[in-house]
Amino acid sequence: MATNPPKTPLYRRLARRLQERIDAGAYPAGTRLPSEPELSAEFGVNRLTVRQAVAELERAAVVEIRRGVGTFVRAPAVRVSIAVDPRSQRFDLGSVHAALPGTADGGSADGDVTDDELTDDGFTDGEFVLGAPPVSGSAEDEEAARQLDRAPAELSRVDTVIRLGGRARAVCSYWVPFGPLPGALVRPGRPGNLVLDLARAAGVELEYDWRAFGAIGADLADAELLDVPAGTPLLVREGVSCTPDGAPALYVRRRIDGSSARFVLNFREPRPERRPERRSEQPPEPPPGPPSGPR
Repeated sequence: MATNPPKTPLYRRLARRLQERIDAGAYPAGTRLPSEPELSAEFGVNRLTVRQAVAELERAAVVEIRRGVGTFVRAPAVRVSIAVDPRSQRFDLGSVHAALPGTADGGSADGDVTDDELTDDGFTDGEFVLGAPPVSGSAEDEEAARQLDRAPAELSRVDTVIRLGGRARAVCSYWVPFGPLPGALVRPGRPGNLVLDLARAAGVELEYDWRAFGAIGADLADAELLDVPAGTPLLVREGVSCTPDGAPALYVRRRIDGSSARFVLNFREPRPERRPERRSEQPPEPPPGPPSGPR
């Protein structure tokens, strides 16, 4: 149970009390919280304090306020684990293959989507092209040019969204030092694995050069794509992939909803499973006895 420092505002102490009830299962996911008057009477505080406490829980993504209906407890976020093996990972296969089964080859080459790939809400899982915006000299474009050691005018850019479980989880931007890119490759809505697709378009094999992790607040564009409030913390995974001779060939910057994904670094080999010692099914031979026959 969290403790409250002496100077903690009253509304925040109330928010923690409600959080403790939710964590204990008193208010399961989908349950409507008691109304403002009910909470005000139960805890002996005014309705403004209750309103502030509920707003605090909403900012923490614990509850959802539905105007004119009530306040409801959110279901716990389901996180996708993306395994990263720092000991052996060398070739850049993109991030989709690590989170989706059956995408190691980049998905359907012709861009078709089968009924089996549809989720219950009609969306599909995978990576989808948003567009190929011109490299305009923005701060992101300038950083990509610096990392690839090229002028911005020499770069091409593709933006994508990665959907898992029927919802957008990450927005990705790729820069490559060649172009123009084939129209079929950057067609909005086209599914695939852009790392592999771009490598094929360039006729090269990509290897990891470096990757870095950070965090930012969602800007208006990313917030709309990820369906989160502006300013929501996003994980940022960025880095350069190169050709086997070390020439920078791709700069990628992924913005990931941190409430629904995590990266797992595996530093140790998994321990082999211990099997129970096998015993012979033959009964043991009796110990030698005295010689038989007449003495």
